[in-house]
Amino acid sequence: MSRFETLLSAKAEIVGHAKILAAPAYEKLLRSERPLRRSIPVLIILFLAIAAVARLASLVSERYTIENDVARDLKIAATLMRAESQFALMSEGRVDGAALLTSEVPSEVIEHGRFAVISDASGRITAAMPGYERLIGRDLRLLMGDSQALLMFGERAGVQETVFEGNDAFVASATLAEDAGTVSFIQPAAELFASWRQSVHVNVTLFVLTSVIMLMVLYAYFRQATRAEDADALYLETHLRVDTALSRGHCGLWDWDIGRGRMYWSRSMYEILGMAPKDDVLSFGEIAPLLHPQDGSLFDVARRVASGRIGHLDRVFRMRHSDGNYVWLRARADVTRCADNEVHLIGIAVDVSEQQELARRSDEANEQLNSAIENISETFVLCDNRDRVILCNSKYRETFGLTEADVARGTPLETVMAKARRPIDSQLVTSPTFAAGERASEALLPDGRWLLMSERRTTDGGFVSIGTDVTQLKLHQARLSDSERRLIAVIEDLSTARRDAERKAGQLTELNTSFAAEKERAETASRAKTTFLANMSHELRTPLNAILGFSEIMRDGTFGPIGCQKYTEYCEDIHQSGHYLLRLINDILDMAKIEAGRLILNPEEVDLAETVAEAMKIVAIQAEQKQLTLTVAAPETLQIRSDRRATKQILINLLSNAVKFTEQGGSVRLGLKQVGDAVLISIGDDGIGIPQEALRTLGRPFEQIENEWTRTNKGTGLGLAIARSLVELHGGRMRISSRVGAGTIVALRLPVEGFDAGERRDIAIASAA
Repeated sequence: MSRFETLLSAKAEIVGHAKILAAPAYEKLLRSERPLRRSIPVLIILFLAIAAVARLASLVSERYTIENDVARDLKIAATLMRAESQFALMSEGRVDGAALLTSEVPSEVIEHGRFAVISDASGRITAAMPGYERLIGRDLRLLMGDSQALLMFGERAGVQETVFEGNDAFVASATLAEDAGTVSFIQPAAELFASWRQSVHVNVTLFVLTSVIMLMVLYAYFRQATRAEDADALYLETHLRVDTALSRGHCGLWDWDIGRGRMYWSRSMYEILGMAPKDDVLSFGEIAPLLHPQDGSLFDVARRVASGRIGHLDRVFRMRHSDGNYVWLRARADVTRCADNEVHLIGIAVDVSEQQELARRSDEANEQLNSAIENISETFVLCDNRDRVILCNSKYRETFGLTEADVARGTPLETVMAKARRPIDSQLVTSPTFAAGERASEALLPDGRWLLMSERRTTDGGFVSIGTDVTQLKLHQARLSDSERRLIAVIEDLSTARRDAERKAGQLTELNTSFAAEKERAETASRAKTTFLANMSHELRTPLNAILGFSEIMRDGTFGPIGCQKYTEYCEDIHQSGHYLLRLINDILDMAKIEAGRLILNPEEVDLAETVAEAMKIVAIQAEQKQLTLTVAAPETLQIRSDRRATKQILINLLSNAVKFTEQGGSVRLGLKQVGDAVLISIGDDGIGIPQEALRTLGRPFEQIENEWTRTNKGTGLGLAIARSLVELHGGRMRISSRVGAGTIVALRLPVEGFDAGERRDIAIASAA
């Protein structure tokens, strides 16, 4: 396999040389490319010359356009000033040259450093534009060369290119009305062509940079072309070497054009199959009959490659040799796309006939060995030098309760032993005849069998373990040693058992007597408590119903007015006290049911948001009387599984306590949200608060933070205890956080998925006990 692995490692290089197989065509292509390479420098120089001429013509045209524009603007300005002077003469009867320069010259005319002056018949400057007052009084003929025609002919002289104060300038003149003088517009050439000169500089710079870059590219091209020619020569030489390596290594290179159904073979590929080499490509119909019918179809491979389901190929198959026999080949290839986006499968094929024959013989030997190990009566396991399972028989799996997956090849022995059925007892066996690295032990299995486990190290550092069933031998040994002990133990056990039986009989009699008395006492107390609660419910509720009914009739004046306002107030007090006492009785009975474990909850789907709204409506009247602000932060709907009546009672009890212990004008807040598989309810107020030492006992029946001398609110202390008990019956939790003078926050956590009623009742009974 070393030759095969070496050839596979060179796969990438061989695939890269696939087009070398067409060496004559490639050499012809190189000869056709040489004239094109020589023409590239000429084309680059021609391009630079054309670009320079084109840009020069553009710059000259731009300067000519600027000169035409300034001549037109100067003519227009001179004509405009002459017209303005005539208009001023007609409207005002005189012409003021200074006023014309300061107010009548448009701002669009004065740009690029352009200005105007007015001179008299002698050429002396009498007025100038703001900023050029320094010219007033000077002789225009001295300042401007060749000014005779401009001063004499005015507009008819046109625009002349002359010199003003030693600098090039364009000048246009016009004669003003009423001998007011001559107006001259001067445009300095330096300021006019400033932007054009900058454009010239930029264009020259860009052309120089472009030329340098193009010349560098040309130099790089020549250098690269030289390297390419050297590489081409090396390329052709490498082709001969690769072809020789493929032939000596019994390895073939192939290129399969999937779209056209054609395949190209290297010369070595023909040699492997004993066929005469040819330079032409092979068709699909020529190759398909050579493939063994049991090793698949080339059509299936082509279809999977074309559909994109596979990106590479690694397959062992047989192809028919020219002598009629079949040769085993292993092909490895990758799917690639050419420049024209055609799908090709390019790879190598190696003759692995010898390896296949060796693998067949090895498989036969392994099968015989496995069959022998499988059919022995002992347990057998073989591990490598890293204590990983190599082989074990079914007897081993059956004895230790393992599956085939548990003892898969390569599984660490530690993992196997963790899953195996553990022996009840194990004893180490020693013998002077043991060789180095050999050990043995006896293990008692849960089914009563004894195994003698013999382990010995192999030459490669692994070990083999064989387990022999020695149950019968251990039984015979045990019988010999146990017979004597049994005779002595039986006699001793009989005497000891008789004494223990007499002692335990007396203790049992005493326990039965005590248990009967305690049972009778407990049953009597339970019956008395039940009878008392039933009588209290009947005896207290019956008169309370009458008190509430008659007080309500008297308060409302159903049969006529009482006649005294004081009596009406007394009736109201009686009615309220009766309701308070009825609630007190109901709380006591509910607490008694909870403590006795007789309160049964009926879980159902409940909209907790709707239940919160109902509870808020009940306490709203009480809150309104104390001018409290009630706020609720809850979703529109929130479904949970709970007891509807108990959930509502929890909310009413907690909200009532918050309203009761909040001073007038305060606020009570309720928040509701779902977090994971639980619902969080928080009820907060800014009432009197609870001392930290009282929080530990708060929630017990009849427990209050105010004693009988200091309390300002009526109550028994059962509301919070009932709420806590109902929350726990739902499988939830209640927490209280408070600070004196700052208020109290009660937080509830209820499960969303509900609870098992029987399970919750058992918990309540255990809690009460």
